[in-house]
Amino acid sequence: MGSTSGANTTPEGVGRRDLIKRSAALGLISVPTMSFLSACASGGGDDGSSTNGTQGKTSKTNPFGVVKGGKLDVVIFKGGYGDDYAKAWEGDYQKKLGITSTHTGTQEITGKLQPRFNAGNPPDIVDDSGAQQIKVDVLYKNGQLLDLADVLDAPSVDDPAKKVRDTLIPGTLDPGVQEGKVVALNYIYTVWGLWYSGKLFKEKGWTAPKTWDDFLAICKDAKSQGIGGLAHQGKYPYYINVAIMDLIAKKGGMDAVKAIDNLDPKAFVGSDAAQAAAEAIYEVVEKGLLMPGTNGLTHTESQTRWNQYKAAFITCGSWLENEQLKQTPSDFDMTFLPMPLLSGSTMPFEAIRAGSGEPFIIPAKAKNLPAAKEFMRHMLSKEWSTLFAKQANSLTILKDGVDSSVTLRPGTQSTVVASKAAGSHTFRYLYPDWYSEMDTALQNASNELMAKRIQPKEWLKRCQAAVDKQAKDPASKKNHHD
Repeated sequence: MGSTSGANTTPEGVGRRDLIKRSAALGLISVPTMSFLSACASGGGDDGSSTNGTQGKTSKTNPFGVVKGGKLDVVIFKGGYGDDYAKAWEGDYQKKLGITSTHTGTQEITGKLQPRFNAGNPPDIVDDSGAQQIKVDVLYKNGQLLDLADVLDAPSVDDPAKKVRDTLIPGTLDPGVQEGKVVALNYIYTVWGLWYSGKLFKEKGWTAPKTWDDFLAICKDAKSQGIGGLAHQGKYPYYINVAIMDLIAKKGGMDAVKAIDNLDPKAFVGSDAAQAAAEAIYEVVEKGLLMPGTNGLTHTESQTRWNQYKAAFITCGSWLENEQLKQTPSDFDMTFLPMPLLSGSTMPFEAIRAGSGEPFIIPAKAKNLPAAKEFMRHMLSKEWSTLFAKQANSLTILKDGVDSSVTLRPGTQSTVVASKAAGSHTFRYLYPDWYSEMDTALQNASNELMAKRIQPKEWLKRCQAAVDKQAKDPASKKNHHD
């Protein structure tokens, strides 16, 4: 998401916004090539076969009847992944199909696009992410999104004998589902957790912690040497919720994850896992183990201080490396770490939050729907997936999505190693994609907790109140995390 950062669908970034039913998905990387197991994820709903714009003759290689020489209006969230990858796609699209693009790279998604949606004049394809994302659930309820079943059921560019949906990592379509229809394609395969500098840890003699007690011990040692323990992107509490929600999941298992997604009356108040997670994070605050000033910093400000060795750990998704390229010392050795375990945790240390982030949408009233659908179909080809990996230093949801010409950077490579170690022990919350108002309320509560304006008991009450409020919306009954 994430965030003004780059991957998930969160308000701040990343979203970049998080699944996998069986990420046995990841038999990741053989030299630097990825090899993912197959399986299919389902979409569904309307056939999405609206023919806005000019439509020509369809064929096996041109399933949507794209007319050569047309135009495509592309808007890309220019956050952690930048927008060079999209420019590379657009250049190749023009070369192959003669389609010229109007390209907009921006972080002001709502500011630039809400008036266009309101006027019935939206772009053709949008990377709808970042702090100013237009919420997917809101767009869907207003009838402004195309059902992507057409694209997902089209033949794959790489293997026309397969449908596009059958070439994707299992579960990666889930976050884009609204009421059974895939209306957003979360394109980037993201992992969330903690990050540290391999160089700093080697110099200090620290070993990457597997338990929360060991994590606290490093934070305390860091503090004694004038270094912050944990940094977070304080102005965007989405990021500290990476830690809190991961702790809940790993302590309470998938039952705890599903209780929140399914709006259980004991999702927070009455949940031992939620209470333990809130108390664990609050201990970091109470004992002064946060990097000084981190509560008041933006994502990039906090991340840059971490790059300057002013903190041992930071929370983030895997867009971090690309977002911080210019600020990261060449020998920093950026490394991903699964969230350490609280005592009595249900999941193993290797378990990680993993899944798809960065939602791409096709507006229902796009002027050139055939070209938009074909563009998205090409996004899910190995050629364009590899272009993305080269430009954005991240992986996509396409199985076998990166060819051997790509050498991954240390941080990205460490996420591959972590994903492989996790195997089927991956999890993903769906509430941020389904219930943006509830997600914002949870973030606001965490912001108060980190500032010591409330304590864990009050945090639990506020989070439960947000869940209970959402549960009263009849539409919420149409979503269920199985």
